[in-house]
Order: sequence, then C-alpha cells, then structure tokens
Amino acid sequence: MTSKGHRRPIPVSSEHDVRNAEEGVGICGTILVVLSYVLCALTFPFSLCIAVKVVQEYERAVIMRLGRILSGGAKGPGLFFVLPCVDTIMKVDLRTVTFDVPPQEILTRDSVTVSVDAVVYFRIFNPIISVTNVENSRYSTQLLAATTLRNIL
Repeated sequence: MTSKGHRRPIPVSSEHDVRNAEEGVGICGTILVVLSYVLCALTFPFSLCIAVKVVQEYERAVIMRLGRILSGGAKGPGLFFVLPCVDTIMKVDLRTVTFDVPPQEILTRDSVTVSVDAVVYFRIFNPIISVTNVENSRYSTQLLAATTLRNIL
C-alpha cells in the first residue's frame, strides 16, 4: 500500500509464460554463448558429433540456454544444433504411456479385504510444462494415480 491508502497492482506471471532466451542473459551469458560458437567453429568436424541432436517423430525437444527456455518453445522432429556447455536438451516422449498402479488392500464395511489395482494411460500434450513444472513426470503421475486410487476407495 502507498501512503495514501491506494493499492498498487502486483504483476502476476502466468505459469505458462515462455520468455525469450536472450532476455536477462546479461554480459556473462553473451560471452559464454560467443565462446561456445567459437569452440564449435575451431573443432568443427568433431563438434558435429556433440552439437547435432536428432529428435524422432514422436518426441519433442525442450532446449534451455543457460537455464532459460529458447524462444519458439519445444522443437521437433528433426535435426537440431545445440551449443556445447551452454545448451541443455531434454527430450519428451509424446506417445501414450501405460503403467500399472500397485494393488491397494482395502477393508470394506462388512470386514472383507479387497485388493484393487488399476492401469493408467497418460500422454504429454505440452512438453514445456512437463519439463519445467515437474522433475520426473512419469514418476509423479504414478504417485498421483496410486494416491487417487487409495483416496477414492
């Protein structure tokens, strides 16, 4: 609040907001990117083995430069040039994944123990959110499915 009692609006950032990679990198980040380009140019034949990545038809690549998502969002499928020591690539599989939920032992009202298990099918629609919001999306989905099954019954 200000001295007159008026409230200032607080800017709220969206969780789906993807910022430009060059925004906020600074002088040191720019120097690192330039040095990485120079290193790739000096070691050209050998750097192709390290710097060129292949993304399959069913995958998308989320490329981060110095911890920030590159502009354009998820890339793929195809060949991509990744700067060594500056860029990090994370591949996300877009196919439907299945897993079994471990059996849950449940006691009914008439004192009978029932074992219930389930199969979960899930698919990732937004690779950027999958990479940035959760460390391991498959494991998190397994835990969520087991917890939901336990709570429902």
